[in-house]
Amino acid sequence: MEFKYLKKIHELMDIIEKEENESMSQCVEMISDAIMEKRSIYTFGASHAGILSEELFYRAGGLMLFNPIFGREIMLDTEPITLTSKMERCVGYGTALAQSRVNFQEGDILIVHSVSGRNPVTLEIAMEAKASQAKVIAITNLTYSKSVTSRHPSGKRLFELADIVLDNHGDIGDACVSIEGIEQKVSPTSTVIGAMMLNSIVAAVAQELVNRGMKKPPIFYSANLDGGDELNQKLIEEYRSSIHYKF
Repeated sequence: MEFKYLKKIHELMDIIEKEENESMSQCVEMISDAIMEKRSIYTFGASHAGILSEELFYRAGGLMLFNPIFGREIMLDTEPITLTSKMERCVGYGTALAQSRVNFQEGDILIVHSVSGRNPVTLEIAMEAKASQAKVIAITNLTYSKSVTSRHPSGKRLFELADIVLDNHGDIGDACVSIEGIEQKVSPTSTVIGAMMLNSIVAAVAQELVNRGMKKPPIFYSANLDGGDELNQKLIEEYRSSIHYKF
């Protein structure tokens, strides 16, 4: 049996490795600088785009310093689920969410994920970061985003607000596998590719920090390893000023 999705993911990984190397390398430098300077790093995505924030957050082998911005109304356990679509399009919600959950400072970083890059909640979170002179790393689909109009009064799309753009190179509409007999494609690629890019960046950041002389980068040990909790607690205390979520 041929699994078309696996083939597509392999193709995209090859494209990412070639086309996004420079942008990903810039992310490594920017994030490493922020960690060395004890800046804060935030992540955001609405609905399924928020899965990448969950992927980065509080995970063995992951950076401790990723502070997710979670909005209750745009989480996937919201009922009815259609409320998430209404809220990500609601002008003003992203501004209120950012102002109530985050205190962006100059030199901080926001990693924000939106495939289309057109909805107000994502744009307003990014705008709040930019207004405070924080840096914005956007994960988006440039071809897709350039094919649609903004739903925000500013007319902006996410890639137009970012300091660094990571293009996931997916299909317009995100789903990638054509099915004989139906029009709609299936199997989106943005989560797999986005997680691959971000975990690649995390690994490179860890190595860069060591190269710069850091003996113990703020990387989570597994809580299921003997001594893991104690090692994590020591790092948490060292980097407390950059960690804004509760334990």
